[in-house]
Amino acid sequence: MTTLTGDEDLMRQCLAEAAAAAALGEVPVGALVVVDGRIVGRGGNQPIRRCDPTAHAEIVALRAAATAIGNYRLVGATLVVTLEPCAMCVGALMHARVERVVFGCADPKAGALGGRFDLAAQAGFNHSLRVTGGVLAGAAREQLQAFFRARRGTAPPLA
Repeated sequence: MTTLTGDEDLMRQCLAEAAAAAALGEVPVGALVVVDGRIVGRGGNQPIRRCDPTAHAEIVALRAAATAIGNYRLVGATLVVTLEPCAMCVGALMHARVERVVFGCADPKAGALGGRFDLAAQAGFNHSLRVTGGVLAGAAREQLQAFFRARRGTAPPLA
């Protein structure tokens, strides 16, 4: 199991992935997939560049991890991401059989692990996720708010 200190170290790497996405004009969200203590997938938001509404950081990282290990099932994996995942991403995490999700700041508008609603708490799914939220939340929130301030002149309300 990854320790909180380990989660924070991984989140710092996610923040760097998010910064790289922002430099390309994407919303700054970064993600990593870790299996057996090794990073096997990285991703930053890419929907604008790829003209792909599914190219969220989590999906990009999941695809990279699946390719790296040669299996779409990521049993035992941890996904670390700067922003609470949306419903699409939580669905992908469940289908990939990711064991654990660590996120930075909550997303009260679209978060699907407690922000807007909590898919992990819903009964009836054939897979469950262990969730740790709030890891370096302030840094993740500030990164998003700074991006939107620069882009729009205001910051979105993030919890």
